[in-house]
Amino acid sequence: MSTEGQIVVGIDGSDHARSAVSWAAAQADAARQQLCVLYAADLDRISRFASFETVESVKNKGHELLDETAAAVQERHPSLDITRSLSRKEPVSALHDAAGRRGRIVVGSRGRGGFGALLLGSVGLGVATGAAVPVVVVRGESPWSGTGRVTAAVRGATDGDWLEAAAREARLREASLNLLGVRSILARAAGTGRLSDTEKGADRRSEQQIEDLAQSLREAFPGTTVSCAVETGRSAAAVLVEASRRCDLVVVGGRREQDHVSATPGRVAHALLHHSHCPVQIVPRGVTEEVA
Repeated sequence: MSTEGQIVVGIDGSDHARSAVSWAAAQADAARQQLCVLYAADLDRISRFASFETVESVKNKGHELLDETAAAVQERHPSLDITRSLSRKEPVSALHDAAGRRGRIVVGSRGRGGFGALLLGSVGLGVATGAAVPVVVVRGESPWSGTGRVTAAVRGATDGDWLEAAAREARLREASLNLLGVRSILARAAGTGRLSDTEKGADRRSEQQIEDLAQSLREAFPGTTVSCAVETGRSAAAVLVEASRRCDLVVVGGRREQDHVSATPGRVAHALLHHSHCPVQIVPRGVTEEVA
């Protein structure tokens, strides 16, 4: 069994949640981690205005959904260690608490019922904001492994504190890892297409920093193919969304604030969470714990 904490996946009965469960179960099985299937019933709020019968009905429906989901997962992954949890809390707090400081959270791109009408717009972003652990939003057809490639969105040397998490994802899948940097056309030479000497120097430094990161990962993860590339496009978000068509997972680091670091999604991560063609993982900066 892995020394990491459990993988926590939120369910609500929607198709998107079922995709998230399928992805999380395959991840947990491959990583030899425990899977926690969680339904956030929000009973602490509901019980303040609803009848006893209504509260009991919500609880019973939640337990039924948990039992059905766990049974379906166990049939597909018979050796997987699965737990079920019906939380009285609202979804964001319930997921954060269940994951603790060492787990991982997986959610669907949209939801219903106990997880709200638009999971990504409310709960999904709420979960990703300030999370102490990696958060995966499962999008697209969402196969756990298919292309044999993991893409990490990088800017330079400051990304070294979370990239090991992306390398572990690639190793787990026996996939390659591509460090992808982006140059924005719109931000260059006032749109003339001609680069100043300062911009050329900045480009060379950025490319060297990304190559240095790739070499460091090759040494830390022998046997894992690590490549790097810098592409030019109208925006980093547009380039990364297009790249998501060609990989199993896009990994991004949490936004760096002035005085601290966090898992808060920045503009690029926010765009990926809404438009990516594959699952997106946001990793808090500083996450470097090794997998057993």
